[in-house]
Amino acid sequence: LSSVSWVKSPPGPPKQTMYYTYLMQSLIDKSFYCGITINTNNRLIKHNKGEVKSTSKKKPWILVYFKKHNSYNEARKHKKWLKKKNRNYKNMLAQLAPPDL
Repeated sequence: LSSVSWVKSPPGPPKQTMYYTYLMQSLIDKSFYCGITINTNNRLIKHNKGEVKSTSKKKPWILVYFKKHNSYNEARKHKKWLKKKNRNYKNMLAQLAPPDL
């Protein structure tokens, strides 16, 4: 007889990673930046510390919109769609759905 070691699994289904499409606005020139993250708060901090090269010259940034997705592919498709929207649409989106942080 061989010895078998049983490992108890945690209760419930495995935790799924959620992805967020986010939209930020620069307080310098009111331009927008769209991205994908798994943590909107940490990502905003990185942008405002200048750790993201593409946004470092226009900091500070504020988070004006985000949307949760079940997969990276969903988030990527939404980001691609959102980036094509014009400034008026993004301004409207920022006014209608301010994030609750």
